[in-house]
Amino acid sequence: MMHTAVGWHVELEFQEDDQHTRAAALVRLPDGSEVKAHGSASRHHTDANQPRVGEEIAGARALNELAMELLTKAHEEIDTSSGRTSHPIHM
Repeated sequence: MMHTAVGWHVELEFQEDDQHTRAAALVRLPDGSEVKAHGSASRHHTDANQPRVGEEIAGARALNELAMELLTKAHEEIDTSSGRTSHPIHM
């Protein structure tokens, strides 16, 4: 049996200043829906200014929130189709 490969493309965008980095994550699913999430990071005034590190932290936090949003969406779809409350999906 042949299976169709499905791919998701996740977009991350960053906004930064000298002290803060904000990340916005977006995934468009094959059903046409979109799931969005945000993350942020703040630089302590004694830390070196390393924008890449702020992006990594803010991006990771946005992706973590995105994962939780996808789990919630999956639960809602399971509950709707089955007519019962699904068991928690743990990460």
